[in-house]
Amino acid sequence: MHTTEHHWITTPITADILRGALDLERTAHGLLPHRLPAWARAQCADGQLAMVEAQPSGVRLAFRTRATAVELDTLPTKRVYAGAPPRPDGVYDLLIDGRLTAQSTVTGGNTLAIDLATGTAESHPGPAGTLRFADLPDAVKDIEIWLPHNETTELVALRTDAPVEPVPDRGRRVWLHHGSSISHGSDAASPTAIWPALAASLGGVELINLGLGGSAMLDPFTARTMRDTPADLISVKIGINLVNGDLMRLRAFGPAVHGFLDTIREGHPTTPLLVVSSILCPIHEDTPGPAAFDFQALGAGKLRFLATGDPAERAAGKLTLSVIRDELSRIVEQRAADDPHLHYLDGRDLYGEADAAELPLPDELHPDAATHRRIGERFATLAFAADGPFADHGA
Repeated sequence: MHTTEHHWITTPITADILRGALDLERTAHGLLPHRLPAWARAQCADGQLAMVEAQPSGVRLAFRTRATAVELDTLPTKRVYAGAPPRPDGVYDLLIDGRLTAQSTVTGGNTLAIDLATGTAESHPGPAGTLRFADLPDAVKDIEIWLPHNETTELVALRTDAPVEPVPDRGRRVWLHHGSSISHGSDAASPTAIWPALAASLGGVELINLGLGGSAMLDPFTARTMRDTPADLISVKIGINLVNGDLMRLRAFGPAVHGFLDTIREGHPTTPLLVVSSILCPIHEDTPGPAAFDFQALGAGKLRFLATGDPAERAAGKLTLSVIRDELSRIVEQRAADDPHLHYLDGRDLYGEADAAELPLPDELHPDAATHRRIGERFATLAFAADGPFADHGA
């Protein structure tokens, strides 16, 4: 699958040149990066979670080399939604010494055909493809290849025309973040343009992204994963999936938040921990879930969501974003009396009413590329500032 004008060196893909993944599964074709460990995946039979945790949001190959050409064979799995517009191929971002230098895609691959009306999915196998970056500077450099944030990617082979070695530890702090599809990067332009990646770049930190589309559900196994993952900074973004999934009532929500934070604190007792509520989402501010696809819009070729709950049900404990923000603020204030490293950020400070008027959510739930940049820049300003919860006091 590769060209012959270079003297290619094949380097085994191992954990020391892969960042952002918490597990590597050997497959018939190569390696599949996972963002949840195998024991955690075994505790949930949900197909949505299985799909999104295997999408390598924030996962990147990172190595030092003087190679002028790099090839990467991958086997992507692309999603096709019946009746919806075709999804573009996943984007790979090439960074040289921290600067975005090139982008590419891999065609072909497996296909996962999803019927939104029935919730069924059918897999169709396809061939692996080759990603190629050429004419790179003939000098020792640090290369990162960020994998598509929203496309399952099996890593088959890495080839270069010069030897590869792991990037030495640069002493950067590790930021572990958990959130919903917005943190996962839904509708962002490329893997380094998802808002957590933008914020990490601006903050000068290494990202481990546990943004799990549709699956920020206060799951105990996610909390234990975070507990056991080395990190210098931790954030959890809580709200939208609990509402649009109509997962629990207020009675269960408060104790679940406490339990989630308690578990993280078992492994990170003094690590800066930032609780972030949902950005503004007009359809769910005061209307409970569940969210549903707008099939009338889908018939016109547009993907759009609706809130199907009744605002009157809030009296019975149904969750809305407004209810969750009030409760999160109260919980953090209560706990912070004994935990000075715990902080709260209202998500509307990242994207609020004025932003929604200027940059409305195209499908009523997910931000577009411009909004991801705004959220990332604002998070970096608020969190990594000298007086922010993630300030680097040792710098």
